[in-house]
Amino acid sequence: MANVKELKKKIKSVKGTLKITSAMKLVSAAKLNRAQQNVLGARPYANELERTIKIVSALVQKYQHPFLSEAGEKSGKVALLVISASKGLCGGYNTQLAKAVKHFVEGSKEEVEVYYIGTKVNVILGNLVKVVKTFEYEKLEPTLTEIQKTCNELAALFEESKVEKIYVAYNLFKSVISFIPTIKQALPMTLSTADAEEAKKNFPFDFKYTPNSKEILDTLIPEAYYNNIFTCVLDAIAAEHGSRMAAMDNASNNCKEAIRTLTLKMNKLRQSAITTELIEVVSGAESLKG
Repeated sequence: MANVKELKKKIKSVKGTLKITSAMKLVSAAKLNRAQQNVLGARPYANELERTIKIVSALVQKYQHPFLSEAGEKSGKVALLVISASKGLCGGYNTQLAKAVKHFVEGSKEEVEVYYIGTKVNVILGNLVKVVKTFEYEKLEPTLTEIQKTCNELAALFEESKVEKIYVAYNLFKSVISFIPTIKQALPMTLSTADAEEAKKNFPFDFKYTPNSKEILDTLIPEAYYNNIFTCVLDAIAAEHGSRMAAMDNASNNCKEAIRTLTLKMNKLRQSAITTELIEVVSGAESLKG
């Protein structure tokens, strides 16, 4: 059974942990505020741009772009870009994404070649998937320019028919305490046959283009592709900070509860020791009177 001295050491240790978890919670809360503003600002633009591109490309006659068509030669391979964290202490953020990636790889008919942004999911999955490359950046949170280079490298594989499709796996930010592991197709950017027919039905006329439809689409299609993946990165960053803040909040609450329990136990031991000493003193005094 622990004595008072040992309990004091444990309480001191837990208080030190509480300071760390509280500080990490505050840091994550500050970062989350900025990340949340970034993703909520970027998401509508990226979604609407991608939707517009798909609709216009379905309406324009005799227009072709490498990003809109299936790979010419079937390679039997697809590329999966996994956007995970490079740090831990963020609850189930990495483990849930790893489960989604594993399920996707096991259920895919094609061979899946995995590319990583961040390292934690790679550590979790290990040799369960075929890892081709882990992208590294100057900072933990990559810039749009850095993401464009990554996108170009993956797009080159698609254009050269080395992979048939490109997918992105990331945690979709929903709220401070909620995220959804998501895997979606980035290339090719095509509408399904039903959606294409619906677009032609909703827009029976053609649009006017200045200078011309080809030049506009040739500029906007790569832009939509870049913004689509960059928005996924922003989602993942916001979800990571939210998950870490929630995890550190739970850890702080657990520390407080541990301190309360240990303090109560220490006080009981101290009270018991004092009571025992008083009994010994009274018993000694009574024996002297005897």
